[in-house]
Amino acid sequence: MAAHNNRMSDERNSVAEAVLGRRSTRAFLPRPVERTLIETLLETAALAPSGGNLQPWQVDILTGEPLAALKAAALAALGADRAAMELTVYPSPLPDPYRARRYRSGEALYETIGIAREDKPARLAQFARNFDAFGAPVLLFFSIDRIFDRPQWAHLGMFMQNLMLLAHESGLATCPQEAWAAVHGTVAEHIELPAQRILYCGMALGYADPEAPINSLRTEREPVEAFARFRGF
Repeated sequence: MAAHNNRMSDERNSVAEAVLGRRSTRAFLPRPVERTLIETLLETAALAPSGGNLQPWQVDILTGEPLAALKAAALAALGADRAAMELTVYPSPLPDPYRARRYRSGEALYETIGIAREDKPARLAQFARNFDAFGAPVLLFFSIDRIFDRPQWAHLGMFMQNLMLLAHESGLATCPQEAWAAVHGTVAEHIELPAQRILYCGMALGYADPEAPINSLRTEREPVEAFARFRGF
């Protein structure tokens, strides 16, 4: 019984360590990631819960020449003002406290790389790095059937969270990227996305560059009392 309890404690600690250690990485090394490792991560992540066991997630994984071609096409689409959102990433106007949180997060990010608020060209250049996947050697795209509503979207999110935590445990880094929704048509063309599926986001995957200042970013979180209400305790 003692050995069983110790093993369970170790498992709980490993989950907590992954949650505490995971970060959205924005600078990657060019080191490739083995396909077999990605397959293992996906297979394990797919143990995520989903109502009725529908498993609504779909994933397209790019590296090498297909990824390079997509990056070039995405940057061209941005430069030609062909970007168009199919999903509403943020409501407009975005009310507080959400607006304030987003503002603080953005300012903290630009501070790590020394970009002033008034330096619009530098900020736009940094935003454009989304479409280079921040130098990551692998890019995953997550899509879902258009027939599904918010419950299945939640299940997709749980699958993605599993994947990010498992990647961290394996020494990899990730960055979920909703920015790819801005060029969803370009992405759909390159990954041959069926019309009945809608693109949610991309996810950069690879090995973090430990020397990159931007990877020092640690965004703040609200305390439990700000979002939780307890009753009957």
